[in-house]
Order: sequence, then structure tokens, then C-alpha cells
Amino acid sequence: MALFRDVAKLAEALAGESSRLKKRAAIAEAIRRVHEAESDGGAAVSDHQDVGRFALYLAGTPFAEADQRKLNAGGALLSRALLAVSGATQVELTAAYRKHGDLGAAGFELMAARDSSARTEPTSGDEAARYGAPDSVAHGSGTPLTLAEIADAFAAMAAARTTAVRSALVEGLLERATPLEAKYLLKLMIGDMRIGVKQSLVEEAIAVAADVPVAEVRNAVMLEADLASATQRAFAGTLKEARMRLFHPLGFMLASPVDSPEEAVERFAGVPEEGVETAHIAAFLEDKYDGMRAQLHCGDPEQPGRVAIYSRNREEITESYPELEEAFARVNEAGVGPLIFDGEILGWDLKESRALPFAVLGQRIGRKRVSNAWREQVPVIFMAFDLMYAGELLVELPLRERRNRLEAVAERLVEVVRSPLAVDERKKGAQGLIFAEPEGEAVERLLLSPSRLVESADDIDRAYAEARARANEGVMLKAAESQYQPGRRGLAWLKLKRELATLDVVVTGAEFGHGKRAGILSDYTFAVRGADGELLNVGKAYSGLTDAEIAELSAWMMEHTLEDRGFSRTVEPLRVLEVAFNNIMRSDRHASGFALRFPRIVRIRDDKPVSEIDTVERVEEVYQSQVDKPVE
Repeated sequence: MALFRDVAKLAEALAGESSRLKKRAAIAEAIRRVHEAESDGGAAVSDHQDVGRFALYLAGTPFAEADQRKLNAGGALLSRALLAVSGATQVELTAAYRKHGDLGAAGFELMAARDSSARTEPTSGDEAARYGAPDSVAHGSGTPLTLAEIADAFAAMAAARTTAVRSALVEGLLERATPLEAKYLLKLMIGDMRIGVKQSLVEEAIAVAADVPVAEVRNAVMLEADLASATQRAFAGTLKEARMRLFHPLGFMLASPVDSPEEAVERFAGVPEEGVETAHIAAFLEDKYDGMRAQLHCGDPEQPGRVAIYSRNREEITESYPELEEAFARVNEAGVGPLIFDGEILGWDLKESRALPFAVLGQRIGRKRVSNAWREQVPVIFMAFDLMYAGELLVELPLRERRNRLEAVAERLVEVVRSPLAVDERKKGAQGLIFAEPEGEAVERLLLSPSRLVESADDIDRAYAEARARANEGVMLKAAESQYQPGRRGLAWLKLKRELATLDVVVTGAEFGHGKRAGILSDYTFAVRGADGELLNVGKAYSGLTDAEIAELSAWMMEHTLEDRGFSRTVEPLRVLEVAFNNIMRSDRHASGFALRFPRIVRIRDDKPVSEIDTVERVEEVYQSQVDKPVE
């Protein structure tokens, strides 16, 4: 019977440990102890659920990745439950949260204040490593929380139909928890442990504890998307029996940025040989589209018609794109599948056969119900550029072969994966809406990203210019022999997209950060100057500065606050920043009428007076210079 207090103690110790190897050793030892305790209890190795839960919870996830259940317990619900159990006031919670930038740490402080005996508990990683507290301190009210009880509570929360039921379940857990357990229960329910432990480290520790190759652990996790199951398999010796299941997202392979074609060639080919002016490479080049990266699962013969689309952050977004679901639900008709595509969801101009700007597609992102008006106003297609699974996992094959298979699959699906612009919204079937449009008006929903081999910087430079002329972001370069590395950002894939001109802006407000930036004003709202000299906000950024620069700015803003709103402040508009961005969109969110997409701070411009910051007129000029701006 494994206890949650052991997870909490270990998590607190890990938070105070900087050595990755020591963290791995500590996790491995803890996992081994849980396994041995279950074995001593007479349970068959295949039934060792606690060891799996221990690994899962330490990695910061209430459910396995393949498990579609959600706790449905956001920060507001957890905060209310914490106030109810701790007896603290909202003012005290706000102060504690501002101090720590973390609800779990704030919860520890409030729960410890409620019970003076709990003040003897360790409050730092170093102290937690020396845990030897008596039972009266280690336990909350009642018997200690077991991992099985927490699993049952999480299952009940996921199944609960009302907020009141979920709140009662959270309060029940917190009532029985010590302050340290409450801290990590809250962190676990939020899904952010913040102890410097990624799932990959837990996977390594499982391999050490069970004395199995880490590659086999990771392969099982990738195939089944279940860290707890992989932990059980590691001890049971059944890792090689793991089989791929569709309808859970695999990790996305990511690209590293380069600033020039020459840098891309150097990354792939190294320095040219003596006597050779230009290095040659073997890489596939594709346009870089400004859409929504997505992974599409379909064609499972055991679940015919089922389609799942996942975003880059691994959330299912299928309901936001019903026309894609309708089209790919027909994959089984072509006798192809099961399949997992990697690609991009794009708003698509059907007449011009080109991608619509992201600002247009963005109007559909997150919509739970998509009407015919939206389907017709912003049609979408799936632009595939990789095939990860086709009856077998393909990630270890070189890109050259994966591309060949992708083209072969697409050729068989071209006449099948179609759906109409509009549907009869009055009729619904088992797989969603029933088509009402004539078959001849169906839209082709699967397109392949054009790809060709390039060998030199000159090739890349020409291709980049052509991609921008097509209103795309830039180009992608992928080593022809590269494997697909889920969840990795390496040098096998590169992206070239030159930034627009930067803007000089003035900071008008700031918000407190989270985690290591708790208590520091680190998220900056900034403005440009309007036609009448007024300051008009145009964006917000938090990346690009060093810790020292952020600390200096935060201290300055504390002294130059005009209005303190608790979590945010309006500050005197005296500090100038230079900011870069991907593109500019028209937006009602800011007073300037524009919003910068993916802004980042280039540098602090204390050398530039506020009178010389850029204007809304300049923002309009940059906006109009974009080849991918929406048609107005």
C-alpha cells in the first residue's frame, strides 16, 4: 500500500536537487521500494498498480496520456477548495500566491498556518531529504492518503457532472493531507509539479530500477502512451509486448531555427572541402506554412470512421474541424490504414489554391461548434508532410522512405478524403453531421506539402523568396536520411523564416511571473504612439531578456508604479524596448488596433527617448508590407 506522502517527500527533495544523476538515482530507488513492497504483499508483478501510479504522479500527470479523462479542476475550483479547508482569506491566498507564483506552494503556507504542529515539517528540498518526522506530523487528519485512494478520487472527479461534486472530492483529499501532501496534490491536479523532473528522467529511472534498457521503456511509453503501464511492464519483463494504439498523440518532431541559407548548409554539411566553394547537402525543402501544427489519426479497422486530431500541445481538437473529421472518416473505404499523419491545418483559399493568413484561420481555433457560415468563410484542409504510422510505426525509417510511403498513401486517398463546404445542420449521424451537398461539390481535404531535394545555399535562397511570394512564412529543411524523433528539437529539421523589421516600444504595464519569476514583474505590456501623441498598447512579451535585466526592470517598475492591481501594475511609460515578432495582425484586443504575433524582446533601449518610439503609422506600414496579410 503505497502512500502519497512518499511521493510528496521525494518531490520536495528533488525540487532542491540540481544534479540530474542524483535525481535519477533517488527516483529509481523510490520506484524500486514501491515495487518490492507490492511483491512482499503477494501481488503478481503484472498487478503492481502502485508502482505505476507512483511514476505517473511523480511525472506530474493524474492520468495516462492515452486516457482521455480530465479532472476538470481548474485554478478557481482548487483555490476555493484550499480556502475552505485552510480557513484562509482570499487576501491571504492572493498574498501567498504572489509570493510563490505557485498554487501548491501557496497551499503549503496556508495549510501550515492552519495547523501549528505542521510548522515542524520541512519546507525546503534540503530539509525534505532528511525527513524523519513523527507520525503526528507526517499525517493530516485521519489515515494517510494512499495512491489507490487518490486514483479513485481522480476517477470520480473525471466522472463528476457538477462542480460541487468535484469541489467536495478535492476538499476531501485536502482535509486528509499534511501541508506537504497538499502542496503536491495541488501541483499534480494543476498538472505542473515544477520540481525539475521531466517524464524522460522518470523513464530513465524506471529503466534503472527494473534493470532494463531505457530505449525499451521509452518505446513502450510511445506505443501505448501510458507511463504507469510501462512501469509495470518493466518489472514484469513484458516491455517488448507493448503494441501501438491509435488515438493518443505521439510527440511532435520540432525544427531548429536558422537565420540564413548559409547557416542551414553549414549545419547539415559542415565546412566545404578544400578547393570546393560551396558545401552541398541532401535535404528536402518545403514551404513553412503559417497554420496550426496537428497530428491526425484515422483508419483504425477496429474503430471504423473514428478520427482524432491533436494539436502541438497534445490536446484533441477534432470538434473544431468537423469537415476534416468527415473526410478522414472515409479512409477505411480506400482499404488504407490505420494511419497517423503529421502536418498543418490551414485555412485555404479554394479559388487561389493557397493558404489563408493565420489571422483568418485563428478565428476558428478553439470553436466548439462550427456552423456552415464558418465552414464556408474559412475552409480548412490538412497539409500533410510526414507519415508516422501506416500499419506499423515508421519513425525509425529515413525521411526519404517515409516521404515515399506518404505519397503512395495520399495517392490512394485523393478521391476519398473529401467533404462538402456545407452540411445539413438538422441531421446528425453516428460519425457527426450527414452530408447535404451534392457529391460533386465536395472539397479535397488532404494535400501534400510540396517537397524537393536541395543541395546548396543558392537553392535555399531562391526557394525562400518563392515561398514568401506565395505568402508562406519561409521554408523548412529536413535531412533526407533523418529519422522522426518524437518530442525532440534537433538539427535534422531546420526552419528559415527571416523576421520583419523590429519596433521600438515603451513599457506601460507589467505582470508578476510564475515559478522562479514569482514576485518579479516579468511580463511586459508595451505601446506605440498614436496620431495625437497618445500611447496605444500593441502587445505583451516576456522572453528575450536575461535574469539580471528582468530583475533590474522589476525593481525599477516597483518604484515607478502608477496603479497596483495586485497581480499586475500600470507603470510610468519611460522604459523603451526593441521587440521582434513573426507578423502583425489587426486586432481589437489592443488600443492600437494591431497585435504582434509571437513578440520577443531584442534589447532594452535606454539609449532611446520615449519621444522616438515607433508610431501606429509605422505599425501599419510593416503590416502592409507582409505578403501574407489578410485580404481587406
